[in-house]
Amino acid sequence: MIWGTMGPVSAPYRASPYQASLLDTAAEPSLGPLRQALVRHELGRGAWLDVLPRWVDGAGALFEHLHASVPWRADERPMYDRTVAVPRLLAFYGEQQPWPHPAVERMREQLSDHYEAELGERFATAGLCLYRDGRDSVAWHGDRIGRGRSADTMVAIVSLGSPRRLLLRPAGGGASRAYALGSGDLAVMGGTCQRTWEHAIPKTAKAVGPRISVQLRPRGVL
Repeated sequence: MIWGTMGPVSAPYRASPYQASLLDTAAEPSLGPLRQALVRHELGRGAWLDVLPRWVDGAGALFEHLHASVPWRADERPMYDRTVAVPRLLAFYGEQQPWPHPAVERMREQLSDHYEAELGERFATAGLCLYRDGRDSVAWHGDRIGRGRSADTMVAIVSLGSPRRLLLRPAGGGASRAYALGSGDLAVMGGTCQRTWEHAIPKTAKAVGPRISVQLRPRGVL
């Protein structure tokens, strides 16, 4: 995924308001345990997906902080004979940058501690996407820029805000699998997933509020 280089978006946008869950009342975000809580779904072809609902307690407070304070950027991409706007807002945090909230740094450290033996390295960077409403989406793709094109790796996704569906299908087409990601949920794509499978967040005509996706990756995986 290529992150935008345009300036911060300062104009407000219209979106359905995010309604926090009644179960998510913590004023400060905290993370639950990973060991013995994650459920692994074997996708086939060497790919797998680990899922843990409600890993983040206080996900609503974290969403509000990131939504208001991250310098969200719009991006554009060429498509055939014209340039179109990427249908979501973006932000990226490298290893040497101050991260947008201590909870995101704790995500990196806890995920690294849990997966380092299997991954062979630690998580390093954070990419953030803001889906403003149901019209924002990401098309079918694999994170194959960099080492993900040729090597097994992991991409961890923490979902904050309104629920959206994560779809996965075999690379090149085939039957898709759907996973509903709610606020505070964790999903980790691993093994050959970025090479042999594709994933997407589809558009929806339903009235949905904004969602933030926090994606943690090892060094050199985009």
